[in-house]
Amino acid sequence: MPEVRQIILDTETTGLDPALGHRIIEIGGVEIVNRQPTGKQFHRYVNPERDSDEGALQVHGITTEFLQDKPKFREIAREFLDYVKGAELVIHNAAFDIAFLNHELRLLDLQPVTTVCAAVIDSLKQARELHPGKRNSLDALCERYQIDNTGRTLHGALLDAQLLAEVYLAMTRGQDSLLIDAEPAAVAQAEEAAREKFDIIVLRASDEEIAAHEAQLADIDKASGGKCLWKNIR
Repeated sequence: MPEVRQIILDTETTGLDPALGHRIIEIGGVEIVNRQPTGKQFHRYVNPERDSDEGALQVHGITTEFLQDKPKFREIAREFLDYVKGAELVIHNAAFDIAFLNHELRLLDLQPVTTVCAAVIDSLKQARELHPGKRNSLDALCERYQIDNTGRTLHGALLDAQLLAEVYLAMTRGQDSLLIDAEPAAVAQAEEAAREKFDIIVLRASDEEIAAHEAQLADIDKASGGKCLWKNIR
């Protein structure tokens, strides 16, 4: 079976749009190989050579003063590309981070990050498909999958990548059963034991309850001018 290497990635930036001159100020990455975290992480603060917008500063709290002695993106670009080379990138709202990464690389006359990595997976898109109509922010997903995010008072690229790694693994397991890694025979045996232990009790409606139900449907149908859907689709 071929090795599947994934990098769970996040960035923090000075603002929302690289076309307006905004830059990356932090990159965090967590490596997963065959769905197992390896402990190999990438974390760099980056001097963007400009201030952050006030709105962005309130989100990440990373000041211009803190970033003054940090390396420029050009100084860490090759190291970053070597780290993600050949891997699938898993990013929450991938279009945002990819746009910033490609902008930084373009300023250095380097190829887009998508030409280096194997693929880009948008975990936000996956979450929306799995949980339509629900909140699918990283905090909401941590709550849904019971992942401790109490340390996330501000956004941080490495912390967010670590949390997203846990969310992504939980979200893509296909089931929440503790038997997920068990052998098929053991799973089948456990399921059979569960069926033997618990009997399903079916309580059927009485004739009086059925008659009352029919009368209720008739009243609804009359009041709606014959638009009672339940009567029409039965």
